[in-house]
This record gives sequence, C-alpha cells and structure tokens, in this order.
Amino acid sequence: MSEATALSLIPPVVVLVLAIWLRRPILSLIIGSLVGLAMYQPSDVLNNISTISLSVMADETIGWLILVCGGFGALISLLVKTGGSMAFGRHALKFAKGPKSSLFMTFILGVVIFIDDYLNALTVGSTMKRVTDKFKVSREMLAYVVDSTAAPICVLVPLSTWAVFFGGLLVDNGVASEGQGIAIYMSAIPYMLYAWLAVAMVLLVILGIVPAFGPMKKAQQAAAQGEPALKQMDLEEVQTSDDYGVKAIEEEFKHADNLGKLHNFFVPIILLVAFTVYFDIDVLKGLIATLAVTLPYYGLQRLMPLSEMMDQMIDGFKSMLPAIGTVIAAFVFKDVCDKMLLPQYVIGNLSAFMTPQLLPAVVFLTMSILAFATGSSWGIFAVSIPIVMPLAQAVDANIPLVIGALLSASSFGSQACFYSDSTVLAAQGSGCNLVSHAVTQLPYALIAAVLTFMGFLWLA
Repeated sequence: MSEATALSLIPPVVVLVLAIWLRRPILSLIIGSLVGLAMYQPSDVLNNISTISLSVMADETIGWLILVCGGFGALISLLVKTGGSMAFGRHALKFAKGPKSSLFMTFILGVVIFIDDYLNALTVGSTMKRVTDKFKVSREMLAYVVDSTAAPICVLVPLSTWAVFFGGLLVDNGVASEGQGIAIYMSAIPYMLYAWLAVAMVLLVILGIVPAFGPMKKAQQAAAQGEPALKQMDLEEVQTSDDYGVKAIEEEFKHADNLGKLHNFFVPIILLVAFTVYFDIDVLKGLIATLAVTLPYYGLQRLMPLSEMMDQMIDGFKSMLPAIGTVIAAFVFKDVCDKMLLPQYVIGNLSAFMTPQLLPAVVFLTMSILAFATGSSWGIFAVSIPIVMPLAQAVDANIPLVIGALLSASSFGSQACFYSDSTVLAAQGSGCNLVSHAVTQLPYALIAAVLTFMGFLWLA
C-alpha cells in the first residue's frame, strides 16, 4: 500500500472477531494475515505469506523465544517429575488458608520473580495452580494474577529484560547518551502509570475490594461449584497441548515422586534467577546454565536416569508448542499490519492532537491501540520511538512523561491482547484456556487503562 488508510484496520478486526467466535487464536491470526495480504497484493498472497513466514522464522527474536519457551517447558517438566513442584505445593498449603491467601502468595511470587515476564508467567502459574485449585480458585483468576505481575512488574523494575531492552532503544534513538539508557528509563518509572495501576488493581481484586464481575465472576462461580479446571476447553486445544488437557491436569502429579524434596524445586529456580542476573539479564543463557547444573544435581540424587530426564525435557518442550505457535503467528500478523501501514494510519490520524499537554495521553492511547491490535509490545515501542520522541522534543513535552506513556502502552498491550506473548504464556503456565483468560481479565485491564489515560491528562 502506498498510503495509510482505514482499510488497515480490517485485519485486526477480523482477528479479534474470529478469535472470540472460533476460540482458535492461531487460526484467527493466520486468517487475519491472509486477509491483510489479499488486500495488500491480491495477486501475490502465496509469495508474500511465504516470504514473511521465512523472515519471521529467521528472526533472532523468534529463535530466542522458541529456545526460551521450550527450555522453560523442559525445566518445568523436570520440576514436576522429580516431585519438586509437589513439595512446594505441600509447603505452600501450610501458609495458604483460603482463596485470598493463595492468590496473595501468587502475587508475592510474581513480584519476587521480576527478572523477566516470560520467566514470571511460566514459573508462577505452573507453581501455584495446584495450590489455587485446592481452594477452588478459577484458572482464569490465577492467570489474571500471573499476567498482572508479569509485564507490569518487569516494567517497574530497572533490573529486568524490559529495562535492558528499552534502555538500549533510548540510546540507539538518541534519546539518551551512551551508558545513560537505564538512568533515563528509571526517571520515567514514576510515570509508568498503567503498570502501577495494573498492580494496584490486581491487589484490590485479590483482597475482594474490587469484586469479580462479568466473565471473571462466571469463571469464579464455576470453580466454586467444583467444575473441573478446564472443563470448557476446546477439543483442539486439549489435543495439542498436554498442559491444556483435562487428563494431563488430573495425571500431572500422579507419577511424580510423592516424597519430592523442597530443595529440588528451589535450587533450580534460584539458579535460574541468579544465572540470568549474572549473564546481564540474559534469560536464555540463564536457562541453559540452570539446566546444565540441574541435570547432574538430580542425577547425583538418583531421582531418575539421564535418559528419562531427557525424555521429560522433550515432553516439556512439546507442551510449549501451542504457545510458541501462537506467538509466531502473532509476529507474522504484525508484519502484515506493518505492510498495511497500520501504525502510520493510527499515528497520522491522532497527530493533530499531539500538543505538549495532550502528547502523553495521546501517545498512550495511540500505542495502546497498536499494541492491542498487533500483539506486539516490544515491537511497537521499537517502531514508534523514532516517530514519537522527535515530536516530543520538537513540542518541548516532558520527556520522562512521554517515555512513561510509551511503556504504559507497551505493558497494556502485553497484558490485554489475547495473542501477545505474555498473555499466551500466562495462560499456558496457569493451565487456562487462552481466550477465556483474555476475556476475563480484559475488563480489569481496561479499567486500569482508562484511569491511566486520565492520569496522563492530569499530569500534563
């Protein structure tokens, strides 16, 4: 397309409608991508989808994501099989006396694991779901708490993958001088309003001050009546993921060592966090180093033969394929939206409102729409910062406030979009239907977003 038009909005609308109707996120993203390419170049759809798919699969970020997600699946499978997760669950039940305390423990664990939202979403969900199940807390509520302490917490902590990535982008785009990216990032933390409000909102929900309502209320009522955690799962999802299947939920701990020791859970988790910090917040290196130590650590205890550990790791890797597939499809869809000039259309139509006073609020609104529509939180920031920051400097806007608005939009998109990587992994780790998780948490995310927009208007 030579110029941005309203037609660029059609693919995101198609994806959202189909996802809610079909409850098949990967299929919805593929159809949305094909619709967009048919509008872009009707005569060359096959060649374009092939080129984009190969480009995405060759992307270093996608390779990193596949290895990290698969590696997490492998590690989680080992934790379960050796009884480490069961041991943690048994000890956690000594402190969790009911639904509120079990969710509050989930919140605290989410805050503690602040290094990376992937690490957070997969570790916390898979660790706590047996505890919250005990008190008949819906998997949707668990996934909401996990998602609300993933990206929002990582955004607020300067020692995280988000801070490293965004700090680097600020330097690359001339917003900060060399070595000052993290310092500029830290100056914007007080203005990352959505992250603050999302964390506050989930605390209020856990404490019952903000009651469960809408789809979340129905999910909670179903769980309270003792319905199986994943009774409403679609057959396709049950078949494509062991972790999503009801049978797997029932069998998950059946073959685990009932005498599993707590140290077999905590040692790998502590190693993972420590190695990730040691390797300059590189989760992949941290994960590889953790597995390299964990395997002999389990082997010396003779918990299982090395061949069986490798089989468990492969099974764990396979359990992450639905999540990996969804994120890959989302990256393809994001590239299609770029070809349709969706970012340029949205930014162009709101540029008239970008005055010094309105700029932070408009930036938050614009980038939130784009992040929600494309499922790309980091990608949208990378695309928008060369456009937004020169404009902010030209109109003499408050730079930390504008950066805070950009990061707020990124964390909103990461949490609210049903096919964003953080949302997918929070659902996967919690054993929750992806669309059910997205639909139940969306009202709370929108409340925080509306308050954030009003906050930026007030601060400006």
